[in-house]
Amino acid sequence: MEYADRRTLQRPFLILNANTSLDGSDAGNSLLISFDELSHEVRHYTYTVYHLNKDNTRSDLQSIEYLDGFTTADITDYELSNNTQQLYTHYWLEFPNSDMRLTKSGNYVVHIYEDGDPDKTIADVCFLVVEPLAQAILTVSPQTDIELSGRFQQVSIDLSLKSLPYFNPQEITLIVEQNNRRDNHVVLTRPTYVEPTRLRYEQEPSLIFEGGNEYRHFDLFSVYYAGFNVNRIRYEQPYYHAFLEPDDNRGADRHSTDKTGTPYLFEYDSNGQWVVNTENSDYDDVDADYMWVHWVLPMAEPFFDGSVYVSGDLFNNTMTLLNRMDYDNEAHCYYLNAYLKQGAYDYQYWFLPKGENTATLQRTEGSHWQTQNRYSVAVYYRPLGSRYDRLIGFQVVE
Repeated sequence: MEYADRRTLQRPFLILNANTSLDGSDAGNSLLISFDELSHEVRHYTYTVYHLNKDNTRSDLQSIEYLDGFTTADITDYELSNNTQQLYTHYWLEFPNSDMRLTKSGNYVVHIYEDGDPDKTIADVCFLVVEPLAQAILTVSPQTDIELSGRFQQVSIDLSLKSLPYFNPQEITLIVEQNNRRDNHVVLTRPTYVEPTRLRYEQEPSLIFEGGNEYRHFDLFSVYYAGFNVNRIRYEQPYYHAFLEPDDNRGADRHSTDKTGTPYLFEYDSNGQWVVNTENSDYDDVDADYMWVHWVLPMAEPFFDGSVYVSGDLFNNTMTLLNRMDYDNEAHCYYLNAYLKQGAYDYQYWFLPKGENTATLQRTEGSHWQTQNRYSVAVYYRPLGSRYDRLIGFQVVE
């Protein structure tokens, strides 16, 4: 499924201005959410929206406290795929809208379900609503307490709270993410330095991230011609298959003292994002076909202390059975097959050690301080007695 409009390669957050509600009247401050159902049978889909805490659990607010208008609505906009081997129906909705307006800041999820049954989940689309009261300045440095100009990057944050003159530093929480990943995100509850209208987070050990490496990418713009990093396209009824070029292991040799991996090489990337596109079409949403994509990562022997995943936004930056690679003992390689819509995709190989929840790139991609990553910081404010986390700032640096 395609869960959000990726054509502009923007992350989903909206701005809530003072004394106003988000009603969708500003196209630049609204969401276009879309997805495909793989048939030409028209389905009955409904959506609602939930307010979340900073940890993405349901907040204590009732819908009337953050929604102005209806609490549920049907998805009535759809179109059948056009001249595609894989039949599908493309659905979309614009949010917020005149029927459902937002009045509070914070984390949100649009919950889409089928046949009027909220338990029959089709998709959950998460996004942020920011009331801009805090200004954060992020700086990224290769100099860390671990090493100088090696594998890691140190993030520092200078937070101005001039628009929030009365606050307790204990009421402020920051969540820092690298490339939209949640497995290695950092939650900050105590600043390093406190000033009357300013909090600073400097030389925090928790804000040291692996530099990683630039994302790999491939382009499936055609079902007839091999695009970038595609070795060949083949049709085997009823599916198209795209076989990617075998990838090199950029990671550090497990027996070497140099843990940075292969030498750093700059490449333009989108920090894990993807976009739907197909050749000779002005309407990719319904003209793009689906293809089985085949990854191969040659390796003389498998890792016995963990698993390898293909990840990035194409797999929602998760590590599940859907994107875990298997090892072929005869071909001496890791491999993965996934069914994707035509488009341009970024991806990386993540290594997850046994018993851990945070992936490392050092074993498969290498790690370099020069890597251009995207860091974001979300600033939450929950004063004593409040029943929800206000999102008072959101800043991105790339």
